[in-house]
Amino acid sequence: MPFLLALLALLTPRLFIVILWAATTWFDGLFTNSLWPILGWIFLPTTLLWYTAVHHWFGGVWSLWPILGLIIALVIDVSPARERRRFIGRRAGDVVT
Repeated sequence: MPFLLALLALLTPRLFIVILWAATTWFDGLFTNSLWPILGWIFLPTTLLWYTAVHHWFGGVWSLWPILGLIIALVIDVSPARERRRFIGRRAGDVVT
């Protein structure tokens, strides 16, 4: 079951953030104001999930593995492949309505 939840988080991080926020206390006390989680949800959802995981699982200590995970999360979030996946299967002349 934990593997399926991790897979869901990687495939649809924004949906997973909403589920975590609605169903658990995962985000309670991590941020001083609500601007950072909202910006994270909009721009860097995988990085937001990893940041909260570091605070829960590593006690907020940024050692080697949490930093490597942060770099991987940032690469996933800012990768141009994310936008390219939306257009797989479409040809240049196709009209989207």
